[in-house]
Amino acid sequence: MKISQKNIFGTNIVMKYTNKLFAFINKFLFVDFKVIKLKIYFLCLFSMLFFPNTFAQEPVTEQPVVPSYAVMEKVIENGDTLFIGYIRDVYIYPPIVFKNRKQEQFYWRTVRDVKKALPYARIVSSEIARVNRDLYYLPSDAERKKYLKTFEKEAFRKYEGGLRKLTVNQGKMLLKLIDRECEINTYDLIKAYKGNVPAFFWNVVAHFWGSDLKMDYDGGDKDRIVERVVTLVDAGQL
Repeated sequence: MKISQKNIFGTNIVMKYTNKLFAFINKFLFVDFKVIKLKIYFLCLFSMLFFPNTFAQEPVTEQPVVPSYAVMEKVIENGDTLFIGYIRDVYIYPPIVFKNRKQEQFYWRTVRDVKKALPYARIVSSEIARVNRDLYYLPSDAERKKYLKTFEKEAFRKYEGGLRKLTVNQGKMLLKLIDRECEINTYDLIKAYKGNVPAFFWNVVAHFWGSDLKMDYDGGDKDRIVERVVTLVDAGQL
C-alpha cells in the first residue's frame, strides 16, 4: 500500500485532526505513567485510521476469507453425486530445534505477541479500505469532515480498551505488523503527516521504551520467525 501526499480534504483539515490526535496522546503521556506506552500504539494505529485518504486513492478489492472449516458442495456429474470440500492450505516448516530454554521461551512469547497484535494491524488495513469506500460517495467536504469526526469517536471507543491491555513487547510487535500489512513504517507515517521534526521527536520518545519507529519489517531475514508464526496463525496451525 503506497502513501500519497495528496489530500482531498485539504491541509487544514489534516492538521486539525492530527493536532487532536497528538493532544489525546499527550494526555496519556503526562497524566499516568502506567499507560505511557499507549502513546506509541495510538500514534501508529490511529494516525492511519483517522487519515485513511492519504494512503490510497484507488478502490481496494477485499480478498475472500478462507473459512476455518470445510464447506461442502454437491456437484452432479454424469449421474454421480460428488461432495467437494474446501479446506485451508497446510504449511510445512522444518521443525525448530531450540538450543536452550531461553530460545524456546522467546519463540512462544513471539507466538503470544503475534496473536495479540495481528488483529490490530489487520484493523488498520480493513478500516482504510472501508473509510475510503465511504468517503468516495460523500459529495461535499462538509459531509466528509462530519464522517471523519464520527469515525474518530467510534475508533477510540472501540479500540482504546484493547490497546490498554497490550504489553510493551506486544506494542513493538504491533509496529512490526503494521509495517507488514501497510508497507510503511511508523516513522515515515508521522513524517508524511507532520514533517521531520515531529517524526524525530516521537522516535526519541519511542527509544526510551525500547522501540524504534523506523524499524522495517523483514519477513525474509530478521523477522523470519515472526513471518512463520503469522503464516501458521493465519492457517489455524498455531
